[in-house]
Amino acid sequence: MQAKRLKEHGRHGLDLYGPSPEERETVMQGQIIMEEHERWQWQEPGTAWKGAGLYHITLTATDRRPVLGLLDMPEADPTKAIVRRTALGDALVDCLLSIPSHHPEVRVLHFCLMPDHLHAVLYVQRTMPQGIRALVRGFWQAVKKLGRAWTAGQQQGQAYAAPSSIPPNAIRGLKDDSARLTAAAVSLRQALGDEAYYGLEPVFREMPFIRPMTRYSQLQTAIRYIDMNPQRLATKRLRPGLFRVQKGIAVGGRSYDGVGNATLLMRERFATVHVRQQMVKQAEQGNSTPLRNYMNSCVLQAREGVVMVSPFISTQEKQVQQVLQREQKPLILLSADGFRDYYKPADVLFDACAAGRLLILSPWPYDDGRRHISRADCVALNAMAEEICNDLNNE
Repeated sequence: MQAKRLKEHGRHGLDLYGPSPEERETVMQGQIIMEEHERWQWQEPGTAWKGAGLYHITLTATDRRPVLGLLDMPEADPTKAIVRRTALGDALVDCLLSIPSHHPEVRVLHFCLMPDHLHAVLYVQRTMPQGIRALVRGFWQAVKKLGRAWTAGQQQGQAYAAPSSIPPNAIRGLKDDSARLTAAAVSLRQALGDEAYYGLEPVFREMPFIRPMTRYSQLQTAIRYIDMNPQRLATKRLRPGLFRVQKGIAVGGRSYDGVGNATLLMRERFATVHVRQQMVKQAEQGNSTPLRNYMNSCVLQAREGVVMVSPFISTQEKQVQQVLQREQKPLILLSADGFRDYYKPADVLFDACAAGRLLILSPWPYDDGRRHISRADCVALNAMAEEICNDLNNE
Protein backbone atom coordinates (compact mmCIF):
# COMPACT_ATOMS: atom_id res chain seq x y z
CA MET A 1 0.00 0.00 0.00
CA GLN A 2 2.77 2.44 0.86
CA ALA A 3 4.56 1.79 -2.44
CA LYS A 4 1.32 2.32 -4.38
CA ARG A 5 0.64 5.61 -2.59
CA LEU A 6 4.17 6.83 -3.15
CA LYS A 7 4.00 5.98 -6.86
CA GLU A 8 0.63 7.65 -7.33
CA HIS A 9 1.80 10.69 -5.43
CA GLY A 10 4.82 11.04 -7.71
CA ARG A 11 2.67 10.59 -10.80
CA HIS A 12 0.67 13.71 -9.98
CA GLY A 13 3.78 15.82 -9.54
CA LEU A 14 3.15 16.93 -5.98
CA ASP A 15 6.42 15.79 -4.43
CA LEU A 16 8.53 14.08 -7.00
CA TYR A 17 11.64 13.26 -5.02
CA GLY A 18 10.18 11.31 -2.13
CA PRO A 19 7.25 10.97 0.25
CA SER A 20 4.91 13.88 0.82
CA PRO A 21 4.43 15.57 4.21
CA GLU A 22 1.24 13.54 4.59
CA GLU A 23 3.22 10.34 4.12
CA ARG A 24 6.04 11.32 6.44
CA GLU A 25 4.41 9.49 9.34
CA THR A 26 4.07 6.33 7.27
CA VAL A 27 7.63 6.43 5.98
CA MET A 28 9.02 7.18 9.42
CA GLN A 29 7.42 4.05 10.82
CA GLY A 30 10.88 2.69 10.18
CA GLN A 31 11.85 4.79 13.17
CA ILE A 32 9.49 2.80 15.39
CA ILE A 33 10.70 -0.45 13.90
CA MET A 34 14.28 0.45 14.61
CA GLU A 35 13.55 1.23 18.24
CA GLU A 36 12.45 -2.36 18.73
CA HIS A 37 16.11 -3.30 18.49
CA GLU A 38 18.48 -2.54 21.33
CA ARG A 39 21.61 -2.47 19.19
CA TRP A 40 22.66 -2.15 15.57
CA GLN A 41 25.15 -4.94 15.00
CA TRP A 42 22.59 -7.70 14.48
CA GLN A 43 24.52 -9.96 12.13
CA GLU A 44 25.29 -13.32 13.66
CA PRO A 45 28.52 -15.17 12.75
CA GLY A 46 28.37 -16.28 9.13
CA THR A 47 25.50 -13.94 8.23
CA ALA A 48 27.44 -10.73 7.41
CA TRP A 49 25.47 -8.69 4.87
CA LYS A 50 22.60 -11.20 5.22
CA GLY A 51 21.19 -10.39 8.63
CA ALA A 52 18.80 -7.64 9.68
CA GLY A 53 20.07 -4.12 9.14
CA LEU A 54 19.78 -0.74 7.44
CA TYR A 55 21.45 0.10 4.15
CA HIS A 56 21.86 3.38 2.27
CA ILE A 57 21.88 2.62 -1.47
CA THR A 58 23.07 5.06 -4.15
CA LEU A 59 22.61 4.39 -7.87
CA THR A 60 24.25 6.83 -10.30
CA ALA A 61 23.74 7.33 -14.04
CA THR A 62 26.85 6.94 -16.17
CA ASP A 63 28.83 10.20 -16.47
CA ARG A 64 26.23 11.83 -14.20
CA ARG A 65 23.90 12.41 -17.12
CA PRO A 66 20.68 14.13 -15.94
CA VAL A 67 18.33 11.59 -17.53
CA LEU A 68 16.19 10.79 -14.48
CA GLY A 69 14.56 14.15 -13.84
CA LEU A 70 14.64 17.92 -14.15
CA LEU A 71 15.29 20.22 -11.22
CA ASP A 72 12.46 22.70 -10.73
CA MET A 73 13.12 25.69 -8.46
CA PRO A 74 9.96 27.87 -8.11
CA GLU A 75 10.65 31.55 -7.46
CA ALA A 76 14.42 30.82 -7.55
CA ASP A 77 14.03 29.54 -3.98
CA PRO A 78 16.19 26.46 -3.22
CA THR A 79 13.93 25.46 -0.32
CA LYS A 80 11.11 24.87 -2.83
CA ALA A 81 13.19 22.78 -5.21
CA ILE A 82 11.77 19.50 -6.47
CA VAL A 83 12.78 17.04 -9.17
CA ARG A 84 10.27 16.35 -11.91
CA ARG A 85 10.79 12.81 -13.11
CA THR A 86 11.36 11.70 -16.64
CA ALA A 87 9.82 8.45 -17.84
CA LEU A 88 13.09 6.70 -17.01
CA GLY A 89 13.16 8.23 -13.53
CA ASP A 90 9.58 7.23 -12.88
CA ALA A 91 10.22 3.67 -14.05
CA LEU A 92 13.33 3.54 -11.84
CA VAL A 93 11.27 4.52 -8.78
CA ASP A 94 8.66 1.91 -9.69
CA CYS A 95 11.43 -0.69 -9.80
CA LEU A 96 12.76 0.42 -6.41
CA LEU A 97 9.35 0.29 -4.78
CA SER A 98 8.70 -3.18 -6.18
CA ILE A 99 11.61 -4.66 -4.19
CA PRO A 100 9.42 -5.73 -1.22
CA SER A 101 7.16 -7.72 -3.56
CA HIS A 102 10.18 -9.84 -4.52
CA HIS A 103 11.87 -9.72 -1.10
CA PRO A 104 9.20 -9.58 1.66
CA GLU A 105 11.89 -9.24 4.32
CA VAL A 106 12.89 -5.82 2.91
CA ARG A 107 11.19 -2.44 3.30
CA VAL A 108 11.94 0.76 1.39
CA LEU A 109 12.02 3.32 4.20
CA HIS A 110 13.01 6.42 2.23
CA PHE A 111 14.21 7.52 -1.18
CA CYS A 112 15.11 10.55 -3.26
CA LEU A 113 15.35 10.69 -7.04
CA MET A 114 17.75 13.30 -8.42
CA PRO A 115 18.42 14.19 -12.09
CA ASP A 116 21.44 11.87 -12.23
CA HIS A 117 21.19 9.53 -9.25
CA LEU A 118 18.92 7.78 -6.77
CA HIS A 119 19.25 7.50 -2.99
CA ALA A 120 17.31 4.91 -1.01
CA VAL A 121 17.27 3.53 2.52
CA LEU A 122 16.41 -0.17 2.73
CA TYR A 123 15.52 -1.95 5.96
CA VAL A 124 16.22 -5.68 6.05
CA GLN A 125 13.95 -7.04 8.78
CA ARG A 126 15.35 -10.57 9.04
CA THR A 127 18.11 -12.77 7.68
CA MET A 128 18.05 -12.95 3.87
CA PRO A 129 18.70 -16.12 1.84
CA GLN A 130 21.41 -14.50 -0.27
CA GLY A 131 22.09 -11.10 1.29
CA ILE A 132 21.79 -7.42 0.47
CA ARG A 133 24.50 -7.50 -2.19
CA ALA A 134 22.62 -10.09 -4.22
CA LEU A 135 19.42 -8.09 -3.86
CA VAL A 136 21.08 -4.88 -5.02
CA ARG A 137 22.78 -6.69 -7.88
CA GLY A 138 19.37 -7.96 -9.02
CA PHE A 139 17.91 -4.46 -8.77
CA TRP A 140 20.84 -3.17 -10.82
CA GLN A 141 20.25 -5.75 -13.55
CA ALA A 142 16.60 -4.74 -13.71
CA VAL A 143 17.31 -1.02 -14.02
CA LYS A 144 19.94 -1.67 -16.68
CA LYS A 145 17.15 -3.20 -18.75
CA LEU A 146 15.19 0.00 -18.27
CA GLY A 147 18.27 1.98 -19.29
CA ARG A 148 18.67 0.03 -22.53
CA ALA A 149 14.98 0.46 -23.32
CA TRP A 150 15.32 4.20 -22.72
CA THR A 151 18.39 4.33 -24.98
CA ALA A 152 16.49 2.53 -27.74
CA GLY A 153 13.65 5.00 -27.36
CA GLN A 154 16.04 7.95 -27.56
CA GLN A 155 17.47 6.59 -30.78
CA GLN A 156 13.94 6.56 -32.19
CA GLY A 157 13.08 9.99 -30.78
CA GLN A 158 10.57 8.58 -28.29
CA ALA A 159 10.13 9.14 -24.60
CA TYR A 160 10.06 5.37 -24.17
CA ALA A 161 11.33 2.42 -26.19
CA ALA A 162 8.94 0.63 -28.55
CA PRO A 163 10.99 -0.84 -31.43
CA SER A 164 8.92 -1.62 -34.50
CA SER A 165 9.68 -5.32 -34.07
CA ILE A 166 7.87 -5.38 -30.70
CA PRO A 167 4.22 -6.35 -31.20
CA PRO A 168 1.89 -3.37 -30.62
CA ASN A 169 -0.17 -5.32 -28.10
CA ALA A 170 2.91 -5.58 -25.88
CA ILE A 171 2.40 -1.98 -24.83
CA ARG A 172 -1.24 -1.41 -25.75
CA GLY A 173 -3.40 -0.09 -22.95
CA LEU A 174 -0.56 1.18 -20.81
CA LYS A 175 -1.38 4.68 -19.59
CA ASP A 176 1.95 6.41 -19.13
CA ASP A 177 5.45 6.55 -20.54
CA SER A 178 7.11 4.84 -17.56
CA ALA A 179 4.80 1.82 -17.86
CA ARG A 180 5.43 1.67 -21.59
CA LEU A 181 9.15 1.87 -20.94
CA THR A 182 8.92 -1.00 -18.47
CA ALA A 183 6.90 -3.12 -20.89
CA ALA A 184 9.34 -2.40 -23.72
CA ALA A 185 12.29 -3.37 -21.50
CA VAL A 186 10.80 -6.84 -21.03
CA SER A 187 10.55 -7.48 -24.79
CA LEU A 188 13.54 -5.53 -26.05
CA ARG A 189 16.25 -8.21 -25.98
CA GLN A 190 14.05 -10.73 -27.82
CA ALA A 191 13.05 -8.10 -30.38
CA LEU A 192 16.55 -6.83 -31.15
CA GLY A 193 18.72 -9.90 -30.63
CA ASP A 194 21.63 -10.20 -28.21
CA GLU A 195 24.22 -8.31 -30.25
CA ALA A 196 22.07 -5.23 -30.85
CA TYR A 197 20.61 -5.37 -27.34
CA TYR A 198 23.96 -5.43 -25.53
CA GLY A 199 25.20 -2.67 -27.83
CA LEU A 200 22.69 -0.29 -26.28
CA GLU A 201 23.87 2.03 -23.48
CA PRO A 202 22.47 0.63 -20.19
CA VAL A 203 22.64 4.10 -18.53
CA PHE A 204 23.63 2.55 -15.18
CA ARG A 205 27.05 0.98 -15.75
CA GLU A 206 28.22 0.87 -12.14
CA MET A 207 26.59 -1.26 -9.47
CA PRO A 208 24.87 0.80 -6.74
CA PHE A 209 27.00 1.76 -3.77
CA ILE A 210 25.89 0.05 -0.54
CA ARG A 211 26.57 1.67 2.81
CA PRO A 212 25.54 -0.30 5.91
CA MET A 213 24.42 1.66 8.96
CA THR A 214 25.41 0.65 12.46
CA ARG A 215 23.60 3.22 14.63
CA TYR A 216 20.14 4.71 14.75
CA SER A 217 21.64 8.19 14.43
CA GLN A 218 22.93 7.18 11.00
CA LEU A 219 19.34 6.61 9.86
CA GLN A 220 18.38 10.10 10.97
CA THR A 221 21.44 11.57 9.25
CA ALA A 222 20.79 9.63 6.05
CA ILE A 223 17.16 10.73 5.86
CA ARG A 224 18.11 14.36 6.40
CA TYR A 225 20.82 14.07 3.74
CA ILE A 226 18.38 12.48 1.30
CA ASP A 227 15.68 15.07 1.88
CA MET A 228 18.13 17.96 1.42
CA ASN A 229 19.47 16.75 -1.94
CA PRO A 230 17.18 18.86 -4.18
CA GLN A 231 17.71 21.98 -2.08
CA ARG A 232 21.48 21.54 -2.13
CA LEU A 233 21.57 21.00 -5.88
CA ALA A 234 19.47 24.13 -6.38
CA THR A 235 21.80 26.09 -4.09
CA LYS A 236 24.86 24.90 -6.00
CA ARG A 237 23.28 26.00 -9.28
CA LEU A 238 22.47 29.43 -7.86
CA ARG A 239 26.01 29.89 -6.50
CA PRO A 240 28.23 27.67 -8.65
CA GLY A 241 31.44 29.53 -7.86
CA LEU A 242 31.19 28.65 -4.17
CA PHE A 243 30.96 24.91 -4.82
CA ARG A 244 33.33 24.45 -7.72
CA VAL A 245 36.69 22.87 -6.84
CA GLN A 246 39.35 25.55 -7.38
CA LYS A 247 42.82 24.27 -8.21
CA GLY A 248 46.18 25.75 -7.35
CA ILE A 249 45.30 28.25 -4.61
CA ALA A 250 48.73 29.52 -3.56
CA VAL A 251 49.08 30.63 0.06
CA GLY A 252 51.76 30.22 2.72
CA GLY A 253 54.24 28.80 0.24
CA ARG A 254 51.97 25.89 -0.74
CA SER A 255 49.36 25.08 -3.34
CA TYR A 256 45.91 23.95 -2.25
CA ASP A 257 42.69 22.80 -3.84
CA GLY A 258 39.74 24.65 -2.40
CA VAL A 259 35.97 24.82 -2.21
CA GLY A 260 34.12 27.87 -0.95
CA ASN A 261 34.75 31.59 -0.76
CA ALA A 262 38.38 32.18 -1.74
CA THR A 263 37.98 35.91 -1.14
CA LEU A 264 38.25 35.13 2.59
CA LEU A 265 41.99 35.00 1.92
CA MET A 266 41.81 38.76 1.28
CA ARG A 267 40.63 39.59 4.80
CA GLU A 268 42.90 41.63 7.06
CA ARG A 269 43.51 39.38 10.08
CA PHE A 270 43.88 35.65 10.58
CA ALA A 271 44.49 33.39 13.58
CA THR A 272 44.74 29.65 14.18
CA VAL A 273 42.59 27.45 16.39
CA HIS A 274 44.97 24.87 17.83
CA VAL A 275 44.24 23.43 21.26
CA ARG A 276 47.52 22.12 22.71
CA GLN A 277 47.61 18.75 24.38
CA GLN A 278 49.08 20.35 27.49
CA MET A 279 45.89 22.39 28.00
CA VAL A 280 43.76 19.26 27.71
CA LYS A 281 45.90 17.40 30.25
CA GLN A 282 45.68 20.32 32.68
CA ALA A 283 41.90 20.28 32.34
CA GLU A 284 41.84 16.52 32.99
CA GLN A 285 43.85 17.15 36.15
CA GLY A 286 41.36 19.73 37.39
CA ASN A 287 42.80 23.00 36.04
CA SER A 288 40.50 23.86 33.14
CA THR A 289 41.21 27.61 33.21
CA PRO A 290 43.93 27.70 30.49
CA LEU A 291 41.83 25.60 28.11
CA ARG A 292 38.66 27.58 28.76
CA ASN A 293 40.46 30.91 28.35
CA TYR A 294 42.06 29.81 25.07
CA MET A 295 38.80 28.55 23.57
CA ASN A 296 37.03 31.75 24.63
CA SER A 297 39.82 33.84 23.12
CA CYS A 298 39.31 32.14 19.75
CA VAL A 299 35.63 33.05 19.76
CA LEU A 300 36.35 36.61 20.86
CA GLN A 301 38.86 37.07 18.04
CA ALA A 302 36.28 35.85 15.51
CA ARG A 303 33.74 38.32 16.91
CA GLU A 304 36.28 41.08 16.28
CA GLY A 305 36.56 40.14 12.60
CA VAL A 306 39.52 37.76 12.66
CA VAL A 307 39.22 34.80 10.26
CA MET A 308 39.98 31.63 12.19
CA VAL A 309 42.06 28.96 10.40
CA SER A 310 42.31 25.32 11.51
CA PRO A 311 41.76 21.68 10.59
CA PHE A 312 39.50 21.58 13.70
CA ILE A 313 40.57 18.06 14.66
CA SER A 314 40.30 17.72 18.44
CA THR A 315 37.06 17.66 20.39
CA GLN A 316 37.78 21.11 21.85
CA GLU A 317 38.62 22.56 18.41
CA LYS A 318 35.38 21.16 17.03
CA GLN A 319 33.52 22.87 19.89
CA VAL A 320 35.07 26.20 18.87
CA GLN A 321 34.10 25.50 15.26
CA GLN A 322 30.50 24.84 16.28
CA VAL A 323 30.31 28.17 18.09
CA LEU A 324 31.79 30.02 15.10
CA GLN A 325 29.28 28.39 12.77
CA ARG A 326 26.39 29.07 15.11
CA GLU A 327 27.42 32.75 15.27
CA GLN A 328 27.93 32.77 11.47
CA LYS A 329 31.59 33.76 11.63
CA PRO A 330 33.85 33.13 8.61
CA LEU A 331 36.46 30.40 8.87
CA ILE A 332 39.04 28.53 6.81
CA LEU A 333 38.98 24.76 7.28
CA LEU A 334 41.97 22.62 6.34
CA SER A 335 41.00 19.14 5.18
CA ALA A 336 43.07 15.99 4.70
CA ASP A 337 40.50 14.36 2.45
CA GLY A 338 40.84 16.22 -0.84
CA PHE A 339 37.86 16.72 -3.14
CA ARG A 340 36.25 13.94 -5.15
CA ASP A 341 34.20 14.62 -8.25
CA TYR A 342 30.88 16.32 -7.47
CA TYR A 343 32.06 17.12 -3.95
CA LYS A 344 29.75 19.12 -1.73
CA PRO A 345 30.17 19.97 1.97
CA ALA A 346 27.80 18.26 4.37
CA ASP A 347 25.10 19.76 6.57
CA VAL A 348 26.09 23.01 8.35
CA LEU A 349 29.28 23.30 6.30
CA PHE A 350 27.14 23.35 3.16
CA ASP A 351 25.05 26.22 4.54
CA ALA A 352 28.17 28.16 5.55
CA CYS A 353 29.67 27.60 2.10
CA ALA A 354 26.48 28.80 0.38
CA ALA A 355 26.55 31.95 2.53
CA GLY A 356 30.18 32.69 1.63
CA ARG A 357 31.44 32.17 5.19
CA LEU A 358 33.61 29.12 4.53
CA LEU A 359 36.70 28.17 2.57
CA ILE A 360 37.86 24.54 2.68
CA LEU A 361 41.47 23.98 1.63
CA SER A 362 43.17 20.64 1.04
CA PRO A 363 46.87 20.18 0.24
CA TRP A 364 46.37 16.60 -0.95
CA PRO A 365 44.32 14.97 -3.73
CA TYR A 366 41.27 12.84 -2.97
CA ASP A 367 42.13 9.29 -1.93
CA ASP A 368 39.26 6.80 -2.00
CA GLY A 369 41.27 4.43 0.18
CA ARG A 370 41.70 6.90 3.07
CA ARG A 371 39.62 5.93 6.09
CA HIS A 372 41.24 7.69 9.04
CA ILE A 373 43.42 10.76 9.41
CA SER A 374 46.87 9.91 10.77
CA ARG A 375 48.73 11.72 13.53
CA ALA A 376 51.32 12.85 10.98
CA ASP A 377 48.52 14.37 8.89
CA CYS A 378 47.16 16.20 11.95
CA VAL A 379 50.56 17.66 12.76
CA ALA A 380 51.10 18.70 9.15
CA LEU A 381 47.67 20.37 8.85
CA ASN A 382 48.16 22.36 12.05
CA ALA A 383 51.56 23.51 10.76
CA MET A 384 49.94 24.59 7.50
CA ALA A 385 47.34 26.61 9.39
CA GLU A 386 50.22 28.46 11.10
CA GLU A 387 51.91 29.03 7.72
CA ILE A 388 48.74 30.43 6.21
CA CYS A 389 48.15 32.85 9.08
CA ASN A 390 51.78 34.02 9.15
CA ASP A 391 51.82 34.54 5.41
CA LEU A 392 48.52 36.43 5.19
CA ASN A 393 49.07 38.53 8.32
CA ASN A 394 52.45 39.70 6.95
CA GLU A 395 51.17 40.75 3.52
